[in-house]
Amino acid sequence: MTMIDLDTLRREIRALDYVRGSPSEDTMWREDDEDARANLAIEGMTLTPEDDALFDLMRDERVPPALCSQILLRLLGHPDADSALAITPTGATS
Repeated sequence: MTMIDLDTLRREIRALDYVRGSPSEDTMWREDDEDARANLAIEGMTLTPEDDALFDLMRDERVPPALCSQILLRLLGHPDADSALAITPTGATS
């Protein structure tokens, strides 16, 4: 797996123009994340510490779930990613 520079990603996310989740949305998203992580563990697909840190960063920045998905697609260089999204794909060189 390619390592993600979380400090760089945090700066890029903070530079994006998006509406952060409200405190109540943040609470709901965190509960949903806990449920999803528990379900993954039940299925034997426990997240790595790096994965946990990435998703924790998204929650700390109160990124809406739909934007989280777009950020992940962009990070992975997926063909469906929004190329205008100012997130540096992993493996990209300067």
